[in-house]
Amino acid sequence: MRNFESICSHLQSAGFRTSLRDEDVVCIELSLEQGARHQSIFLSELDDDDGRPYLRVSTAVAPTTGLDARRALAFNWQSRVGYLAIGDLDGVPHLQLCENRPYDGLDEAEIDRLVLELGGLGDRMERMLSGGGDLF
Repeated sequence: MRNFESICSHLQSAGFRTSLRDEDVVCIELSLEQGARHQSIFLSELDDDDGRPYLRVSTAVAPTTGLDARRALAFNWQSRVGYLAIGDLDGVPHLQLCENRPYDGLDEAEIDRLVLELGGLGDRMERMLSGGGDLF
């Protein structure tokens, strides 16, 4: 993948359902557990200090209000994919599951894997942290 537009084109041709598409962000709506659960995955482009482009894949997991930080950080330590961060969602801080990958070596199969893996993992985290809720 050479640029963000080629990633967006791939996502569309691969059959992912998009709910938002802008110049620098696309939102994929994943349907999980035969449609019983859903997870929104955001893909965007960011540059490192040297100007190299990276793909960021992220999903909201839970509002930070009442969140047990030790539990979230323990999960972060055990996770082999993604990392946890705090991001703003409609003016409210939320725990986000994120993964950043350089475009170099990024292919269609890896993009699909990232979307599906972070979507499933984000949904499991959301369920765990929200008592079974499905907000995102």
